[in-house]
Amino acid sequence: MLGHSTNILLKVLYLLMFWARGHIFAPYLHLSHDELITKMKSKLGVKILMIKVLFICHGNICRSPMAEFLCKDLVTKRGLADQVEIASAATSTEEIGNPVHRGTVRKLAEYGISAKGKTARQMTRADYAHYDYLIGMDDWNIRNMMRILGADPEQKVHKLLEFAGSDRDIADPWYTGNFDETYDDIMEGLTAFLNQVIGRNPQL
Repeated sequence: MLGHSTNILLKVLYLLMFWARGHIFAPYLHLSHDELITKMKSKLGVKILMIKVLFICHGNICRSPMAEFLCKDLVTKRGLADQVEIASAATSTEEIGNPVHRGTVRKLAEYGISAKGKTARQMTRADYAHYDYLIGMDDWNIRNMMRILGADPEQKVHKLLEFAGSDRDIADPWYTGNFDETYDDIMEGLTAFLNQVIGRNPQL
């Protein structure tokens, strides 16, 4: 975690960027807030650790996008949005190109979270090299993930609730119709996951 004085310095530099109009700052004026903070951390010699997480379920329309957007919201609230890359995917081809299920959209909207623009895509073997964590929702997902990946030599494949010390599956609302139960399961897993990841990486 960055020190308090470093955070203050970054904020001061951020304000200066938008106050100044000289040629020194001109190349930075088009940057977004997150891009600007990342640039400033780099200039200050602050090491930026990027952790990459892919959430996976069968169709990528119910559980894994719920996990994706809830996790994005949680890391943003912890001030880590520029240090954690989060996405989601399917093990099957059944829903490719389809938007997030309306039940997940409604549940996320209860917390002011949008999944607009997200469409289902299938995970690939190349995802293994890109992501640090590939997190399935249930045992069936894990079996299908391993079928696609072939092997897990770096132990990147996990089931979400294992981070909470449980072997339970995330309830599948496609069958239960209960998106509240799915939300509770996912939040239990995400909270434990983030606490463990941050604990292992104190520079976050």
